[in-house]
Amino acid sequence: MKKTLFNILKLLRVRQWIKNLAVFAAIVFTGQLFEIEIFQKVFIGFLVFCALSSAIYIVNDIFDIEKDRLHPFKKYRPLAHNDISINFAWALAILLGAVSLYVGFFVTPAFFILLIIYCLLQLAYSFFLKNIAIVDVLAIAAGYILRVYAGEFASGFHISVWLLMTTIAISLFIAVGKRRSELTLVSRYSHSQIAAIRKSLSHYSERLLDVYASIFATSTFITYSLFTFLENPVGIKISFGLFLPDFLPVFFQKKWLMITIIPVVYGLMRYLQDIYEKHEGESPEKVLLSDIPLLTTVVVWVVLVIGIIYFIGS
Repeated sequence: MKKTLFNILKLLRVRQWIKNLAVFAAIVFTGQLFEIEIFQKVFIGFLVFCALSSAIYIVNDIFDIEKDRLHPFKKYRPLAHNDISINFAWALAILLGAVSLYVGFFVTPAFFILLIIYCLLQLAYSFFLKNIAIVDVLAIAAGYILRVYAGEFASGFHISVWLLMTTIAISLFIAVGKRRSELTLVSRYSHSQIAAIRKSLSHYSERLLDVYASIFATSTFITYSLFTFLENPVGIKISFGLFLPDFLPVFFQKKWLMITIIPVVYGLMRYLQDIYEKHEGESPEKVLLSDIPLLTTVVVWVVLVIGIIYFIGS
């Protein structure tokens, strides 16, 4: 029983639900995180994305069984490893897909439309986009971006254009890192074997992906830095009375979000180290949860952002 439950959770790719936390970006950066009604609506959106993404992952695994059996790691997935029947997988995928779309309809009309777009994009990726070099990377990145917009449509609050640009840049960075790590894993295989595992990989070279990774890592740093610099000044909410020197009110009006550039830069450098030195990155969520320094960096960044926005005040 425990093994069956484990295989079901593995089939759902529960670990990848961490990607769906992107839907909370809008309410975090607009100061609405602790508004109960708004949070509840976005949280429902988060659950909807978890269910729908799992349904799509299952469909993808069903159609990729033979290719997954050739992959050094994917061959251990429940369907490829014959731990779960295809009929059960289809039933579970249909159930999750139907429930997620039904619930999503009641969040907001815009959210539901975006949910349909996300579903179509992911299915298109599963069936043919992932076989087209460059387009496959853009499709992966689009999935992250749509999650952020979903949070906006669910809450009705919009984030800075520079933060959206950061989302685009880091999404492309993660997608390229994923392909770079996959290419490393199959580097000992012949060209025909690589094409059989994932057709798009046969059209990438390590050098090309290295250039892409450099471009998007740099873009992430620049756009995030601009976001923190151009964001409205953050002023402290606590009143200190008349006992402090005149320069302190000015000091407390500085752009505190710029402090968060430090963990972002470290996080980018650490992730690049995981890709090139540890040969990881094929599964971004696995890297995040297993790499303690990287996970700690993300936690520090979250604490700083929430502390600055909600306790210092903007």
